[in-house]
Amino acid sequence: MRQQSYGHRGGAIAGTFLLLLPFLFPSLFSPLGRASPSILSEWSAPKPRHSRLLKSALQRRTSNEEQADLWRPLAKQGWKPCAESGTIIELPEKSQGYIQVFLDGGLNQQRMGICDAVAVAKILNATLVIPHLEVNPVWQDSSTFMDIFDADHFINALKDDISIIKEIPEEFYWSTREYYATGIRATRVKTAPVHASANWYTENVLPVLQSYGIAAIAPFSHRLAFDNMPKDIQRLRCKVNFQALAFVPHIRALGNALVNRLRYTGEGSEIGTNYLEEVGNAKNKKGAGKFVVLHLRFDKDMAAHSACDFGGGKAERLALAKYRQVIWQGRVLNSQFTDEELRSQGRCPLTPEEIGLVLAALGFDNSTRLYLASHKVYGGEARISTLRDLFPLMEDKKSLTSLEERASIKGKASLLAAVDYYVSMHSDIFISASPGNMHNAVVGHRTYENLKTIRPSMALLGKVFLNKTVSWPEFQEAVREKHKNRQGQIRLRKSGQSLYTYPAPDCMCNA
Repeated sequence: MRQQSYGHRGGAIAGTFLLLLPFLFPSLFSPLGRASPSILSEWSAPKPRHSRLLKSALQRRTSNEEQADLWRPLAKQGWKPCAESGTIIELPEKSQGYIQVFLDGGLNQQRMGICDAVAVAKILNATLVIPHLEVNPVWQDSSTFMDIFDADHFINALKDDISIIKEIPEEFYWSTREYYATGIRATRVKTAPVHASANWYTENVLPVLQSYGIAAIAPFSHRLAFDNMPKDIQRLRCKVNFQALAFVPHIRALGNALVNRLRYTGEGSEIGTNYLEEVGNAKNKKGAGKFVVLHLRFDKDMAAHSACDFGGGKAERLALAKYRQVIWQGRVLNSQFTDEELRSQGRCPLTPEEIGLVLAALGFDNSTRLYLASHKVYGGEARISTLRDLFPLMEDKKSLTSLEERASIKGKASLLAAVDYYVSMHSDIFISASPGNMHNAVVGHRTYENLKTIRPSMALLGKVFLNKTVSWPEFQEAVREKHKNRQGQIRLRKSGQSLYTYPAPDCMCNA
């Protein structure tokens, strides 16, 4: 009887403790944090979903010949950036007025908006005010254009194309974001359709400029068409993207230090804080190593919006379903499909485990220097542990820099992304685990520079990973065969496609 009483008392205490858990440890039950998972979901850490393939991948061997072929730079493909004509066309003496744009989204979406803003200013013969970057609601980063990009270089590089000023003239001091947020204003243009034509701007924005001397366009993301544009406008957009937009010096210096450490780690150099001196010393070293950049966007937003199952069990599925309901009120197109249907259509982002298996199948061995370009991975270290097992020399910003070095970019998502972009452009090979703005921007830029860039076939990989009986030799053959022509080969832009992802033929000419 006493033993039964103790059992009831113990059960009551345990029940009370469970009820109090959310109050004692609220962080355990916060599945709606936008950037990182709750600890509760990490308790249900996903086990490898492709254990048979993983076991074989961990035992893989790659011949010297395969390694040489894998790391061999792209051969010239008969295309090069179009040279500017030697004729300098002077800007018209009188500008039609001032153009302001307000850009939302992350760094790479804003980057494309900046290029379009320059093009619109050219179309209208207007003076561009350095674009205003909105605070991203996900990352809460208030970095300005001049915090990220070298404004003086930007203005100077485009001085023969358009007039650009850093600040609005005193006479238009009132034309601010706050002014446009508090009422209907005659100088604000908010009806620009997605992918508007050049004629739309001359018909709808030019009259505003002529009447008031200033026009503020918001929203502006994706508000200029890629098709039926004059050749000089297309090439100007590429000039902005690939030449005029340079990061501020401290971002470039930190990026160079990361590249230096990735290439020369193992030669006795320790991580320091004087990376300007360190980059200079690197020029005297010999035998630079090679490295690949893996862009891994696997944050909670992407995981939830995809509506795919990532192996985290019931707790993860419920957390992501609740997140979809709160953030998008459940209106997520993929939610109407099963996980199998989504994967067979190539609509699921690759997990760290899956992209690791793809890299292994392509021939990257466990001595590969791999730089992980990512923000926060949903599931934390538990989610990327299999990737680290496959590539023990995997590095990222945190592992390669000191706290002091990261101080200037800590908590600033746009600056962190800028560093990753810079390192990605200086890597021997770039690969992204899923489509997105970062993927599109870097792929386009590396295409312009003829750099090796692997584009995973999401449709093929989705189907292959659904086959639970596929052997390692079969998997390896399928991956290599499908990707032998997806490693940076020029793809001509089709109607509707982005100029910034497919710069040929608009911005590239026959060599």
